[in-house]
Amino acid sequence: MNKSDLIDHIAQQADISKAAAGRALEAVIGGVRTTLKKGGTVSLVGFGTFAVSTRAARTGRNPRTGDAIKIKKAKVPKFRPGKALKDAVN
Repeated sequence: MNKSDLIDHIAQQADISKAAAGRALEAVIGGVRTTLKKGGTVSLVGFGTFAVSTRAARTGRNPRTGDAIKIKKAKVPKFRPGKALKDAVN
């Protein structure tokens, strides 16, 4: 399922136009993005939690030359599924 399929699904389930469903989806994504940028977490009960984690600096290898390279520490988004989502998948 891609973004346009998800918009179609939202429009059908909520009985709203595709334009309104697209705006709603963009608002949700924007809210999650803004909260994660500020270092917060977004918890959707029954679905899961979005959070930011810090990946430590490390030494890696250039696969082409084999030379050692330094990889800087980075903030990465993480998603932990909730129990209801895990149960629905299994």
